[in-house]
Amino acid sequence: MSAESVTAVAPAGPDTSGSSSGGRHLRLALFVIAAAQLMVVLDATITNIALPAIQTDLGVSDANLAWIVNSYALAFGGLLLLGGKAGDLFGRRRMFQVGTAVFTLASLLGGLAPNESLLIGARVLQGVGAALAAPSALALITTTFPAGKSRNTAMGVYAAMGGVGATVGLLLGGTLTDLLDWRWVFFVNIPIGLAVLAGTRTLVEARRHPGRLDVPGAITGTGGLIALVYGITRGGEHGWTDGVTLVSFAAAAVLLTAFLYLQARTIDPMMPLRLFKDRTRSGSYATMLFIGAGMFATFYFLTLYMQLILGYSPVRTGFAYLPFSFGMAMAAGISSKLVTHLAPRLIAGPGLLVAAVGMLWFATLEPDSSYTAHLMPAMFVTALGLGMSFVPMTLGAVSGVSHQDTGVASALLNTAQQIGGALGLAILSTISTSAADDKLPQAAGSLYRGLATNDFALVAKAGDAVTHGYTMAFVAAAAMFVAGLLVTGVAINAGRQQHTEGAAPVHMG
Repeated sequence: MSAESVTAVAPAGPDTSGSSSGGRHLRLALFVIAAAQLMVVLDATITNIALPAIQTDLGVSDANLAWIVNSYALAFGGLLLLGGKAGDLFGRRRMFQVGTAVFTLASLLGGLAPNESLLIGARVLQGVGAALAAPSALALITTTFPAGKSRNTAMGVYAAMGGVGATVGLLLGGTLTDLLDWRWVFFVNIPIGLAVLAGTRTLVEARRHPGRLDVPGAITGTGGLIALVYGITRGGEHGWTDGVTLVSFAAAAVLLTAFLYLQARTIDPMMPLRLFKDRTRSGSYATMLFIGAGMFATFYFLTLYMQLILGYSPVRTGFAYLPFSFGMAMAAGISSKLVTHLAPRLIAGPGLLVAAVGMLWFATLEPDSSYTAHLMPAMFVTALGLGMSFVPMTLGAVSGVSHQDTGVASALLNTAQQIGGALGLAILSTISTSAADDKLPQAAGSLYRGLATNDFALVAKAGDAVTHGYTMAFVAAAAMFVAGLLVTGVAINAGRQQHTEGAAPVHMG
């Protein structure tokens, strides 16, 4: 693809230009899509702060505690491609409604769960619902909003939810756990889900495309992604030479190889390989992998730092993330306007550089670092950089895609972010633990023991070692953002997002 301006097609839909009722319709549609995306993303983090309360109440073992978080990521990341293809075949609004309904029901079951097995089962079901709803949410933007300013704004809001949702999850998780009960981190989804379902009539359904579900592709692709995410997650917990970890990676390699072989030869594939012929689109997927790897690990380590080292309560930890939400929302709004004036790499590249600077700022944390002078500005800078990156990557993933492939194209973007998040957390946890244990063997265990016995000398020594481990993880996260910057510079060569109503799509390739 040349670095020329891209002309994207405006899909058939209601003519809303100049109509106040049309404007209200689009605003409501945007609220519905944003609320759904917020609900799906915040559930990846909302349970984190509630984990100690869940463990105490249900008697969850240490080994199974992590799976209350990981089971959601596993189902979500593994089924996204299937959800995207189902939306393309059976109707995106329909699959959005089904996914939201499944997610809402699973939230009710999770809140009522009497034991860890049923809670983990409810989390898996939430992941299934999210995998059906998320790809269709992004695809529905292209069918509901006319090309140009309104669609770019909608893309900006959608992209902002990717970062804001994670911090809102931490804030809500802390507040609900402290003031009510851990079960409310699930119950809170019910009114949101019902409101989204009620508002789906404002969304414009694209024409359904003929074809049938690629069953062999669905089995090999979904199975391969689940095996990959499971292997990454288990490797972070039990080591990369663990037998089950190695078997999972081997199964993932076999299944995904078979999946790609089938996709190249199937008439109606689940993941058309033609999507990857576009350099900008492939670059967007690769960059989102690195963004997910750095961003989700950042939340994990910062939450531990604030609670274990600084002694913050769950609710205070949640509120401490507000600068991240503000920075992400502000930058996403700015970048959604800039995409019509600048090439995507000229927005995302500097954004990733700023995010890397924020990570290096976190890498200078000490056990007694100040929130206002250190944590707060570093959060805001990191969020600004990531917010500038999300919108160009989101647009790059779906620009120039034929209508029949929009669901799969958006599913691939979400899949890249989820797999990046799982891989980044596993790798950075290993780096953090190794660096901390180099300063003090079993540093994390020593810190917990010192806190339990009020051994302040041990707490100080272990806290210093654990903080050192976190800072090394932040350095690695900065390197991941720089890797994303390099991919952006080399692969993403689209021009500014110019839209001509009714024009034929110019496929970038």
